[in-house]
Amino acid sequence: MRLSTLAGEGVRIVGSPESEVGGLTADSRAVRAGDLFAALPGSRTDGRRFVGDAVARGAVAVLGDAGIEDWAGRVNLVIDDNPRRRLAQMAARFYDRQPEQVVAVTGTNGKTSVASFLRQIWEIAGLPAASLGTLGVEPARFGVTCRLTTPDPVSLHETCAALADAGVTRLVVEASSHGLAQHRLDGLTITAAAFTNLSRDHFDYHGDRDAYFYAKARLFSELLRSGGRAVLNADVPEFDPLARLCRQRGIEVIDYGRTAQDLVLLELAPGPEGIALTFAWRGDAQSATLPLFGPFQAHNLLAALGLAIAGGVPAGRATDALTGLRGVPGRMQRIARRDDGAMAFVDYAHTPDALEKALTALRAHIGGRLIVVFGCGGDRDRGKRPEMGRIA
Repeated sequence: MRLSTLAGEGVRIVGSPESEVGGLTADSRAVRAGDLFAALPGSRTDGRRFVGDAVARGAVAVLGDAGIEDWAGRVNLVIDDNPRRRLAQMAARFYDRQPEQVVAVTGTNGKTSVASFLRQIWEIAGLPAASLGTLGVEPARFGVTCRLTTPDPVSLHETCAALADAGVTRLVVEASSHGLAQHRLDGLTITAAAFTNLSRDHFDYHGDRDAYFYAKARLFSELLRSGGRAVLNADVPEFDPLARLCRQRGIEVIDYGRTAQDLVLLELAPGPEGIALTFAWRGDAQSATLPLFGPFQAHNLLAALGLAIAGGVPAGRATDALTGLRGVPGRMQRIARRDDGAMAFVDYAHTPDALEKALTALRAHIGGRLIVVFGCGGDRDRGKRPEMGRIA
């Protein structure tokens, strides 16, 4: 693709805008002759340090901020004040394909479950669907792989193109706060988006709760297209500001939860074999019993149901699909049950809020002693460790 076409408008090109670009990467080690290398600043390293390596490997152009200007005359330069966003936009142009509907889910907890449930609803409804997130690309039969909850923009757009080529028409993407803050999803045409909840996580990166919320809110303030649909949890404090933001942009809001108007949770009964719930979609009450553990799964189910309806699946058809849903590996997953009824579960809970909800959820399903073994890996947000210890 011609460099000027790839770069788009509002950017400065130093060198030959007619040069042909054969690929994109932000990893200098992956540069091949004819590629564009994105020299991105980072918290641990600075991509500008590796421009020389990229040029030596045959890079035809380098994207970066004004700090790369010293390379003028030795390689074509694309200079932008926000090279991360520009890279995502360039990746969208370069691959230029995505499934017909792409929806995104953000929130501290529940993203993976919502994405999995939505993909399953689509599949049961007869729609070729995939999910992309913490568990990679599912289902595996499409032969497409990816990594990270929200992959880098080049990998993300390459994956979207591969899924579209494989016949996928519906895709749900987990939108992490890191991915949103770093513009990894920019360039996607997002038709619907959901917000689950917000609790302490990633303060090592964002600094405080306000910055963390702002990163999540980018999905609705900038990325969800005007005229799209937002599926919002009505039972959390963030509902009101997000709903106002969406309505100001002409985005229809579908709310869910106990205090919702659209998708209302009426009754919830946990038992030894799962949960039974009664809910209503705009006044039409329905009941379902599912082999899922944890009362919080009701909110995840309603978020997925809301996204399915937002994307055009008839409400009755989407509701009928609920009884066929399977749980998500590692998300309140029952891994063993003894003859005397004792059960063992594994869950991904990695925040104070998630651990508290996991233990409370299990207590609702068992009548005996509850034993917990938990860990908190890495040296990132150490402040949450004592909180999790107190909860346990």
